[in-house]
This record gives sequence, C-alpha cells and structure tokens, in this order.
Amino acid sequence: MATSEKDNEKNNEKEQDMIEDYITGNIIPNVGAEEVRQCVEKFLVEEKGYAKKDIAVDADIHIEIDGQPYDSQLDLVVSADGKEFMVVKCAAGSLESRQREVVSAARILIAGPLPRAVVTDSRTAVIYDSVSGKKISQGLAAVPSLSEATEILSGFHPPEYSEAKRKKDKIVFRSYDSMNVNIQRNV
Repeated sequence: MATSEKDNEKNNEKEQDMIEDYITGNIIPNVGAEEVRQCVEKFLVEEKGYAKKDIAVDADIHIEIDGQPYDSQLDLVVSADGKEFMVVKCAAGSLESRQREVVSAARILIAGPLPRAVVTDSRTAVIYDSVSGKKISQGLAAVPSLSEATEILSGFHPPEYSEAKRKKDKIVFRSYDSMNVNIQRNV
C-alpha cells in the first residue's frame, strides 16, 4: 500500500528536531539559524541586561509596496524603556552580506528608523547605525547593553524619513527577505 502525502508530512514533522525557545518557552523547529538565535536570546538577557519582555521573537512586520501587502517576521526586535531600539538578524555565514536587509528592516518597522541594526552568528556581530546604514562597530562586546540602549534612545531623534526613501527600503527588505530559506515560517 502506498504512503499518502499526508502521512509523509506527519512523518517529516515527527522527525524534525524541536527545541524550546529561550524567550517565549514555545516549542519550535530547529531549522536554519535557530540555534544561533537561541544563543543570541540568552546572550541579550544574561550578558546585556535585557529582560525577556524586551525582546520580541519573530516580530511581525507588515509593509505595503504599490498597494501590494508583504508580511514577514524579524528574528528579534529589542526594546529599551518600552521603545523599539534594534533589529537583530541571526544568520550563519557572511554577516556583512545581511547589512542591507537588517538596516532596511530597522528603518521600516515603525514610522521612523530605529537607532541600531545588528547581524550576528552568535560568535561575533556587526552593528549598524540604522539612519546612516554605516557599520559602527563589530564583535559581541559591541552589541549595546540595556543601559547603553537607554542612553542612546534618550538622545535619539530620528530624522525626517521621506516616503520615497521608505519605499526604497521596503523594496530592499522584501527582496532580501523573500530569499530567506530554512526559517521557521517557511517550514
């Protein structure tokens, strides 16, 4: 007797490695850079002083480009004093190749750019100023702590962000994000 497609899907689900998310406690598939994200979540809480409630996991992002909706999720969005502070992209491989994706995400998540965008593989990190898009530091030690984030936010006044620039960043984000594979939302 032939195995049905539905039975094959059930077998694949059973065989898939599952882990508990450090922040949410949810049981999730261990696919793609999930182990990286788990290390980063723990690092942000235990080393950088953020509370679990300060870190949004798989933060929803909804954009519209020329009337066409695009929905996705960002690996981590970190807040300080109740304000979004940085987008964190967890990735394996070349971190700097993710610059445009993470900086664009940090610029379009809310009405104005967030102060920081970070790409990390849990062993090192590249930190970007979201307004200029320039790399400002590198290494895990350079990831802003909660107290540093609070200080940065106190003096942060995002510049005017034109709709033309916002549209360009939406297109850049969608282009890079749509190429992501082996992530939970695609499983």
